[in-house]
Amino acid sequence: MSEDRIRGAELAEAAVAGDRRALAKLLTAVENRTAIAEAAVRRLYPGAGSAHLVGITGAPGAGKSTLVAALIAEARLAGRTVAVVAVDPSSPITGGALLGDRVRMQAYATDDGVFIRSMASRGHAGGLAATSTSAATVLDAAGFDLVLLETVGTGQSEVEVAAAADTTVVLEAPDMGDEVQAIKAGLLEVADIVVVNKGDRPGAQRTAAQLRAMLTVTPAPRRAASSLGEGDDHPAPKRPEVLITTASTGDGVAALLAALDRHRAAGRDGLVDAARLARAEAQVWAIVSERLRDRFHGEASRPATESTLRAVAEHRLDPYTAADRLLASLVDPRTPA
Repeated sequence: MSEDRIRGAELAEAAVAGDRRALAKLLTAVENRTAIAEAAVRRLYPGAGSAHLVGITGAPGAGKSTLVAALIAEARLAGRTVAVVAVDPSSPITGGALLGDRVRMQAYATDDGVFIRSMASRGHAGGLAATSTSAATVLDAAGFDLVLLETVGTGQSEVEVAAAADTTVVLEAPDMGDEVQAIKAGLLEVADIVVVNKGDRPGAQRTAAQLRAMLTVTPAPRRAASSLGEGDDHPAPKRPEVLITTASTGDGVAALLAALDRHRAAGRDGLVDAARLARAEAQVWAIVSERLRDRFHGEASRPATESTLRAVAEHRLDPYTAADRLLASLVDPRTPA
């Protein structure tokens, strides 16, 4: 067994046993996409699948971090353990996370039932870091009941979270025009629950009513659909609930947690199974794509790959033929790229 596999197995076992330092080291390895992380995830994956993965998304300023902190408090009152993967934009210089707006969550830094991890998006579109799903798998296997995935908050690139979560919560703020933006961005199409946060502001009830009206006249979302198809035996998904919260005071957060529980329970009718199939597909295809890129840019293949790309750039070869040749070279290395 290689040194990386041994180290990955050690970190995995320690994380499951409750060693927070090992869990933090393992998540760092996941974020850096190391061989140690791959070995650990391979070992942990069979033990994952029990946690409720909840995506929290929405436009900047809607109060995602405040709501996450309020959900942590409510879940802890209910005796549940909570892990958070909070994705921030990356610095273009260092690659590290900006914002650092997790201060309000630090009240739980000494709570053994809470684990919070900020991750840099590192330029990855879709509102999540590319490794967020693997991080959620690690936290799931480590025994947390609720895993919250908080997205960057960049507006129209947030829909990817639906493929990473069992339940997707979309936040809106009163009278900011976000309900129209949500339609343009496709956010309402992936929402399982819509939350109008900052409910103590004027216009919160009006915004909630407008969202309910929009959801009444638009088709019910087919969220997180897999390209493999959901099957004819699955019932049509229900329209998302629209709730009002004031996360800064905790008002409405208990109702949100109850709505999350209802959505998870509804998974017995097949909707969560469809979401998990979509997540599995997204995970596998992401790994396939990454390994294909690594293969084509590896030392042995790089000259042929660069030659093929140059031919496309010079319009001596079309992109489709180039892709076919590169894929054929994987099957038969004698095929000229």
